[in-house]
Amino acid sequence: MAIIVTFTFPGAGQELYDAVIERVTDGQGFTQFADLGNPGLISHAAGQGDDGFHVTEIWESVEALEAHAKTFGPILADLGHADVQPTILPAHKVVVH
Repeated sequence: MAIIVTFTFPGAGQELYDAVIERVTDGQGFTQFADLGNPGLISHAAGQGDDGFHVTEIWESVEALEAHAKTFGPILADLGHADVQPTILPAHKVVVH
């Protein structure tokens, strides 16, 4: 079952997001899902809010997200954001372009 995952990083800005992407992709950048190295990502959006930086993704399953978390979890911890827990919801419908 697909899931909707939202991370909110209070007080953080685009610099944190860029640093995570830099490390996750070994400096190659993120222009396609394959750049992340873990299958299962369906959709990704990120942006600045008044309360911090937000990342919302759709994953094919909880298991796919958990596999990816093994990569980005330690990176977030290293950057001082180990305590950020995502909101995870079951997706009722997913439509992609």
